[in-house]
Amino acid sequence: MRHFLRWHPPQAHCDTALLYSAQFQGEFEQDSGKWLNAPECQLVPQTHCNVTEDVNSDSDYNLRVRAQCGSQLSSWTELSPPFNRRDTVLTVPKMSVTVVGDTLQVTFAELPRTAVISVTVWKRGDELQPVVYSMPAEQVVLHVAALQEGAEYCVRAHTVLHARLHSGSTDAECVSITGPDAAWKRPTTVTMTVIAMAGLLFAVFWSVVHCRAGTCQTFFHKEPSPRSLDPDWDIQVQVSPEEAELYEPIHVSSAEDPEPRRVGA
Repeated sequence: MRHFLRWHPPQAHCDTALLYSAQFQGEFEQDSGKWLNAPECQLVPQTHCNVTEDVNSDSDYNLRVRAQCGSQLSSWTELSPPFNRRDTVLTVPKMSVTVVGDTLQVTFAELPRTAVISVTVWKRGDELQPVVYSMPAEQVVLHVAALQEGAEYCVRAHTVLHARLHSGSTDAECVSITGPDAAWKRPTTVTMTVIAMAGLLFAVFWSVVHCRAGTCQTFFHKEPSPRSLDPDWDIQVQVSPEEAELYEPIHVSSAEDPEPRRVGA
């Protein structure tokens, strides 16, 4: 566990930075009336300090703190009542849940070294039949294997210390089980699809490049052009009788050509 002493700053104004110092009394120091300086709490600018190493037994500890402004010192302010680590309030554990195949991986962070984590797991729809797992804090990760594929499981956890102290529970975190094959199904499917598409494209390209004329005509039949695109159009323009050119036969004769020829004009 980690223990921090916290305090409020004084109301008096200080023109320089306020610094704080803390002292403690254990069971032996109380009998002798002595105070010891808390090593990590001497002339600190923040309004808290770590006293974990100073309150390291299950006895009562007196703690006090004072402020310093320049050369001026405030009076000591003593903690009341004395502190005993058996009265520690445990914080809710930091939990994350992931799925690997048909297995849940429940991971914890920043746990008391001597604590036990109680983990409750249940399947959605079977809330009245949960399974409770206990794991030491140093284990960090809990594996829950052989779960039903396609089902949804929920997890909740809390910290237990010396069977007396219990933290609050985490919020329930629910995840779906994808099954033992899910880890390789998706990448395998994607890989096979890419290979199949590449093979198909290669086959089409090879066929186009190496296709013989007769064979290509068999597979790629050429349809005739529609008549609307045929350039040999038979265009007939109607001409009115008035616009028709009048002509009459002309007889031409010459000495060299005894036969008359008809020329139309």
